[in-house]
Amino acid sequence: MSTNNANDAPQPVRLSLPLEYQQHLFQELRAEDELVVIARGLGLMRLVTNLLHSYDAAGNNLIIIIGAEDRENAWIGEALAEHAAISMAAKARGLTVVNTDFTSVGAREKMYTKGGIYSITSRILVVDLLTSLLRPESITGVILLHADKVVATSLEAFILRIYRQKNKTGFLKAFSDNPDPFTIGFSPLATMMRNMFLRKASLWPRFHVSVASSLEGKKKAEVIELEVPMTDDMSSIQQAIMECVEVSIHELKKGNSGLEMDDWNLDSALLKNFDVMVRRQLDPNWHRVSWKTKQIVSDLTVLRSLLHSVLALDAVSFLQQLDTIHAAHSPQPGTTRQNQSPWLFLDAANTIFSTAKRRVYAANKSKADAQASIDSLRPVLEEQPKWALLAEILEEIDRDLYFDPSPRGDSNETILIMCSDTATCRQLRDYLQTMHVQPKTDENPNAKKEDHKPSASFMMRRRLRNYLNWKREFAKVNNELFSENQKALEGAVDPRLAHGSYKGRAPANKRRRVRGGGASGTAPGRTANGSVAQYFEKPSEVADLMEEVQMFEEEANQKADIIADPLDDMDDYFELYEMQDLVVIHAYEGDQDEHVLEEVKPRYIVMYEPDASFIRRVEVYRSSHNDRNVRVYFMFYGGSVEEQRYLASVRREKDCFTKLIKERASMSVVMTTDSHGVEDPQDAFLRTVNTRIAGGGRLTATAEQPRVVVDVREFRSSLPSLLHGRNLNVIPCMLTVGDYVLSPNICIERKSISDLISSFKDGRLYNQAETMFQHYKNPMLLIEFDQNKSFTLEPFADLSGNMRSVNPNEAPSDLQSKIVLLTLAFPRLRVIWSSSPYQTAEIFQNLKTQEPEPDPVVAVRAGLDNDMRAEDQVFNREPQEMLGVVPGVTPQNLKSMVLETENVREVANMTVDELDPLIGKEAARKVHGFFNRNLIDLDM
Repeated sequence: MSTNNANDAPQPVRLSLPLEYQQHLFQELRAEDELVVIARGLGLMRLVTNLLHSYDAAGNNLIIIIGAEDRENAWIGEALAEHAAISMAAKARGLTVVNTDFTSVGAREKMYTKGGIYSITSRILVVDLLTSLLRPESITGVILLHADKVVATSLEAFILRIYRQKNKTGFLKAFSDNPDPFTIGFSPLATMMRNMFLRKASLWPRFHVSVASSLEGKKKAEVIELEVPMTDDMSSIQQAIMECVEVSIHELKKGNSGLEMDDWNLDSALLKNFDVMVRRQLDPNWHRVSWKTKQIVSDLTVLRSLLHSVLALDAVSFLQQLDTIHAAHSPQPGTTRQNQSPWLFLDAANTIFSTAKRRVYAANKSKADAQASIDSLRPVLEEQPKWALLAEILEEIDRDLYFDPSPRGDSNETILIMCSDTATCRQLRDYLQTMHVQPKTDENPNAKKEDHKPSASFMMRRRLRNYLNWKREFAKVNNELFSENQKALEGAVDPRLAHGSYKGRAPANKRRRVRGGGASGTAPGRTANGSVAQYFEKPSEVADLMEEVQMFEEEANQKADIIADPLDDMDDYFELYEMQDLVVIHAYEGDQDEHVLEEVKPRYIVMYEPDASFIRRVEVYRSSHNDRNVRVYFMFYGGSVEEQRYLASVRREKDCFTKLIKERASMSVVMTTDSHGVEDPQDAFLRTVNTRIAGGGRLTATAEQPRVVVDVREFRSSLPSLLHGRNLNVIPCMLTVGDYVLSPNICIERKSISDLISSFKDGRLYNQAETMFQHYKNPMLLIEFDQNKSFTLEPFADLSGNMRSVNPNEAPSDLQSKIVLLTLAFPRLRVIWSSSPYQTAEIFQNLKTQEPEPDPVVAVRAGLDNDMRAEDQVFNREPQEMLGVVPGVTPQNLKSMVLETENVREVANMTVDELDPLIGKEAARKVHGFFNRNLIDLDM
């Protein structure tokens, strides 16, 4: 299966690449191996499917796709089938997805020998390559998607190293539509290309000459930009949130002065990955940073989500979200801890909460003046400015279609509304369904339909009713929690809590002086410690509001929302819509949006929220079709975070491509041979003639490559890749005992810190240590730390002086003490401490010196009870271990019980008389007594 045949043979292929830059890029890819970094929205998946079809049509190729997600697999499979039908390519086989371990080994081997295009998950592929189930020499080529995720320790880099070591002629094409990771670090482009064994990078930003000329010709889409002014309340909330974000960043800088903080500013805070960036810098010392810093980092995520919510959610939903956030960030009712978020103490926080309430309801002035009820409220229900504009746009489109009904070109008369997420889709659907429903009010009992303007009052009244019902339940739960916590505090075991010195109020001589010298220094709407207080409406206020938004006849007649539809009687209730006059509301979904455009063929597109990549998709769609006219309405809030975020993302992408172009211009030739991948011939020769006798031991003279047997579940980690990089032959097997077998004597159980904690919790580690001692002379426990974090157990120490530590009867929960207990239980267990996978690989190599090579067959059989007699083999060990700890059961009588009974349940239900012939009367009485003990009486 050489690539020459695939490239030189005439191909009966029809491609669907109408634009100049797409054709140019396709020719480039067919000619040579390269990394393609293309701007989002320029049709990456279309390019990949056409390239794959050109190889699929030839019919004699074995092509492997790495890194494809499920939806991409579905797209590629569909596109290849479509291309094969259009080209009438008889040899085309389409895509086969291998994504689970359920495909048996034999079936996979047969599939690989037949050839075709396979999308395989990295874990299955790496095992198949190492076991030679899939021979690297037989692969025609590899297509790598999401190349930006390939780092030196990733499985994808491991797969490419194995492929390139044994196959020098097969092609390798890598694709990415995210330029960001290629610009972080020292010479990042060269480093990532070295990981992928590629020498050439092809960069295609939106400002590339070929792309610009393809998209900016005569067939441009008609775009109408609509800047929507925010309401005064929305502006003040946004301003207040920005102030909270600014103060939070300032506090972070003040508390962590040793870090690189050039990017920690308000502009960066608008980017999607800002909190990830901050967390990455703090991670190495996360256990040492103060509680306040940790709180601020989580607060930044919350505040940034609020910036989006104030623009996307309606006024009632936004207030509900604020209530939930406030409850989550306040100390539990009745608790003594003061762990509130710092931003809740700012005046800006008070502005956020009070303004959000003012958008939903306000005091009823007419009643208040009449002294009828001071607590009376009336609904305000501020509408989002974009809703009214959306209604205007739809009216304009209706007029346009009415006065100019003749179809223009191939487009349907469909309106496509695009927004950021499914929640906004639901909100817009509700609004469009109910904007013309006009409730009869006392002020206007005989309203005419002609006078009515589109309004969200119907939808907002319903949401306010739901909110008030939710708030009532919320307050009830809050009160119940408070009373439960009070009881718990009063009955606390800790003497300090019982004596009342922790009741939340300081003694008189320690009390903090408050400004003004009054009894209480709290402002209205604030708690005793100065943070914003949670507001619960009084029952009389709720009653007034409920009366104001009671259900009218029109609302009662509305269809209820379908939550779960059993799809019975489909023929009676369902039909296929005509695509001519539909309003389709859809959320942005990356590459899938191209499918939406092709299938819906909209004549009008309303971009409810800005998205740079979707604009390009519309440009590509319009330029690709001569006869599809598209008008785009592009809506955004002027002077808002939404606008800033959009402009920042476009600017950032442009900067990234500029950096990449500069680095590529000054880059030296990338060496695609792996420095560790192929063993130095000199080292191989020295190993062959090594006659050193270790301590009077044996003579080692072997040309065999050293090997390590690795459990297949370990391929989730980067260690097998690093071992392979050190010229160790990695043999994947399904091991029952241990994770790595270095020699017939050495077995290693590898634990990351999180895995170690969970192993101690469920007692799994003790069983694993026990089984290792049964089958190996030198079992070892490897505790491996993350290379980016601190090499210390300090963050996992439970020395905080909490309730457990105070109670002397409680067993120690500290990780260090548990490790000590483990070493006391298994004195011969060696513990290896490793600061990173790199160090682990070095330790393994040193441990293997002067040791014989492990036998994979013996390693797999260990723990499978092959050393027991035939009559004992069929029994499960775990139930035997369970019965072994029951009073009255000894190793001698256990065997007769196992032979005579089916399972533990049968033993538990046997009487003393039935157990007597098996294990004797005294033992039978103890066993029966154990299983039939009344635990309720015992506790009392």
